[in-house]
Amino acid sequence: MKKALVPGTFDPITNGHLDVIGRASQMFDEIVVGVAASAKKKPLFSLDERVAFAREATASLGNVTVQPFDDLLVHFAADINANVVVKGLRAITDFEYEFQMTAANYRLNSDVETMFIMSPPQYMYLSSSIVREISSFHGSVEDLVPACVEKALKARFAE
Repeated sequence: MKKALVPGTFDPITNGHLDVIGRASQMFDEIVVGVAASAKKKPLFSLDERVAFAREATASLGNVTVQPFDDLLVHFAADINANVVVKGLRAITDFEYEFQMTAANYRLNSDVETMFIMSPPQYMYLSSSIVREISSFHGSVEDLVPACVEKALKARFAE
């Protein structure tokens, strides 16, 4: 059985993330969406909130589960018996960063492969930081994020 890990901070999860998760779910028997604690990034939403958003947004995908983690990616992958890490790529800048991370991960555990899924054109510009920025100025993110995230962003920035 092939199990893959789709990791990220998901602060918040976007439709671009969901595109990658959905496409990966068609290629692997089981997908674990690993929500990284990422305390150094000072996320807008708590780890529990980000996990809840990811669970709600992926509920219709029968072979997808969501788990939080606060460890090296390759250690978490080994803990859950995932032999593939799936990452989305939007632009060349993503590739440069992910290329470095893949090399470091390979050095730490050469049994974990990394697979990249290219974003379709409608999501090539989309990032969690762009979503947070638009939301902070009360712009619409309706077609960029799942409804549960849109509602939470509106509430957060209404404070």
